Amino acid sequence: MSFISKWAGLLGLLAVLVVGDQIRINRPGHKFRLTVEVTTPDGVKTGSGVLAVVPDRNYNRGGRTTMRGEAVFVDLGQSKNLVALLAHRQDAKLDFDDINYVALRAYGAARGNRVSFNDIHRQTGVVPVQADLVPVLVSFGDPKDPKTARLVAGDHAEAVLGEGYAIRGITVEVVPNGFWPVDFGGVLGEPVTRGISAKLPWLAAPGDPAATALQAAGLPAGGEAREAFARN
Repeated sequence: MSFISKWAGLLGLLAVLVVGDQIRINRPGHKFRLTVEVTTPDGVKTGSGVLAVVPDRNYNRGGRTTMRGEAVFVDLGQSKNLVALLAHRQDAKLDFDDINYVALRAYGAARGNRVSFNDIHRQTGVVPVQADLVPVLVSFGDPKDPKTARLVAGDHAEAVLGEGYAIRGITVEVVPNGFWPVDFGGVLGEPVTRGISAKLPWLAAPGDPAATALQAAGLPAGGEAREAFARN
């Protein structure tokens, strides 16, 4: 084996090891489908999205568990909508981390026992998201205008959406990770749901329109405002 061939082989092996390690670090710990069902005068309307939870696997353990995915948009017809944000309300602030543990806690509540983070990907079936696990819900009078956002109470949706509208239920279901990062659908696995910017086009606008939307809904808006709608 020549000197050049030997080093080419070593560099190739190093590249494989680096890529493999990056896949290990960034591969989702689990994925789950968040589904929102709303009763309307025209029947039940449903919206859902697949979210991925990525634990901190860096060697220094200095990071945090993160999420990839987007808020769930439900088209209710009659120019009405409901959006389940990637955030929970904690007193006078928004919590952007609790959404990472919605599936974990929902399965624990449904099973009546604690579910380990390392075992969540093995859970099966659809379970309800209730009480404090329900994310912040908002509705837009005009999806093209962030200033038309209104906060929707889970138990009094008709106050914003109108008579005959009610939250029928919110559920989660763990779905297979698939062959990340080539989980493009089908046998490769369900990809994280994207497309919220097509429904809320202002998300791609300059400035901080996400903060404008949260403020219009009477919610606190900080530097993480966009995380309520989309995570990369």
